Amino acid sequence: MKRSASISTALAAVALLAVAACGSDAADTAASNPVSTGGTGGTTITLVTYGSFPAADTSLNAALDSFTEQTGIGVTIVQAGDAGTMVSKAVLTAGNPEGDVMWGVDNTLLSRAIDGDVFEPYTSTELGAIDPALTALVPGGEVTPVDFGDVCINYDIAWFADKGLTPPTTLDDLIDPAYRDLLVTQNPAASSTGLAFMLATIARYGADGWQAYWAALRDNGVQVVDSWDSAYYEQFSGSSGKGPRPLVVSYASSPPAEVIYADPPRTDAPTASMDASCFRQVEFAGVLRGTEHQAEARQLVDFLAGAEFQQEVALNLFVWPARTDVAPPTEFTAYATVVADPLTVAPADIAANREAWVDAWTDTVLR
Repeated sequence: MKRSASISTALAAVALLAVAACGSDAADTAASNPVSTGGTGGTTITLVTYGSFPAADTSLNAALDSFTEQTGIGVTIVQAGDAGTMVSKAVLTAGNPEGDVMWGVDNTLLSRAIDGDVFEPYTSTELGAIDPALTALVPGGEVTPVDFGDVCINYDIAWFADKGLTPPTTLDDLIDPAYRDLLVTQNPAASSTGLAFMLATIARYGADGWQAYWAALRDNGVQVVDSWDSAYYEQFSGSSGKGPRPLVVSYASSPPAEVIYADPPRTDAPTASMDASCFRQVEFAGVLRGTEHQAEARQLVDFLAGAEFQQEVALNLFVWPARTDVAPPTEFTAYATVVADPLTVAPADIAANREAWVDAWTDTVLR
């Protein structure tokens, strides 16, 4: 989930997840074009990230410059594609990694990375300030939680008001004929956002009911596209693209992004999220096994989990900081809230069933 200077880049970054999703659907960015904070003649280490992590000219990068000033350790950012591609590369290079620290593996991909022996376990000195519900996802301490966010159905407030139709409030509502041909989502085989929404339906309807739910969505006219960009900017009526569909799978942080980056400025969100549909994504950072700079990599993980960096994640990545002692800025919290009871699936269950679930989804929805 990653955003910056315009509404387009801001919302595209929201797609983590990831995203996601919190994995991103962003295109792969070549590792041959890294961005470095420089150094002071000491060691420079590499931070491997997903493709839409801000590489320059944001307050996140300024915070990394501060890390270099404090420690003398330079940081080079290498963007490794979307989250799934990043993890695949890390598994293939486990023990001989592309970098020293990885940012952005999320709970939908975590077990794959752990089973691939990608990370060297490390208990961060900042762990005590991080939400225990997040640290509980990694009992082996392989990685450190750094942020979280929610993939949710978003709706176009004005569209529903103009039609005199009440927006849906539950997943069950989406299969009501009143909402026929209104929803666009992403293919879970191609998009981390789509994967998160599929997992939300598995969490809600269970192993015995989720495929029947998707069959009902199919029969009610759900549209499937390959990417978050296509869904949000081309098909969703509430975005700048003004597409035909007033319901889209996006993020709980999309409404505040619409306000913060609106041109001309506005003080009300044109979209809202449906809390009962939200799937919680958690992103992690960890020391890559095989790094030649173990001590420096651990220092960077501590910094990423520290208050100075954590206070920058909300307006740069449109996610919530993992620390309980860091409050997001008011321009973020004014239009977004943490979902009280998000849908979740255990990382181990995702790892064990992801491929079979995606195959079943494809058989149900696309064939």
